[in-house]
Amino acid sequence: MKTSAFERLQQHLKQLPGLGYRSSERIALHLLVEKPARLPALVTALEEAARAVRRCSRCGNLAEAEICDICSDPKRDTRIVCVVEQVPDLVAIERSGAYRGTYHVLHGKLSPIHGVSPADLNFESLRHRIAAGEITELILALPNDVEGEATCHFMTEHLPKEPAVAVSRIGFGLPSGGGVLYADSVTLKSALEARRNYS
Repeated sequence: MKTSAFERLQQHLKQLPGLGYRSSERIALHLLVEKPARLPALVTALEEAARAVRRCSRCGNLAEAEICDICSDPKRDTRIVCVVEQVPDLVAIERSGAYRGTYHVLHGKLSPIHGVSPADLNFESLRHRIAAGEITELILALPNDVEGEATCHFMTEHLPKEPAVAVSRIGFGLPSGGGVLYADSVTLKSALEARRNYS
């Protein structure tokens, strides 16, 4: 029989992204019944992370100092900035190993339906970085959906006009190994629009 403390724990776990009722129940049972020795270490790690981790003051990435490891890396090209919606997007691009510039994390995208306005995004600090002459190129790596497109449009309209900055958008299309037959219409449209010369 479940206790009220167990149900409270399960409810908190269920609020985490990607966890439903069954997943949160399984994790709670694992921590409390199957492996209770792991619980104190997990609680300590969460408390330490809550104290130590913050947003990078320059780009919005996770950091334990004023600026993150990427912004402070002298091997990075700080003039090229990839704008992403959330930190997991940054992590995915880093995992690819295909990019050696820096980033700017917006922590969301414009969505009037969900009450997300420009003031809710990490946009002003990007404007300051551009106005200070730190950036020569922006790569917009926001989702290929209505809110992502609206955010890209807003940004290009409201960036400082001087100094001039080149703005590009990442290509969208068929995933590697994917076929035309199983792609949705938005993906196919993006793939056709992002076509390039084949030689």
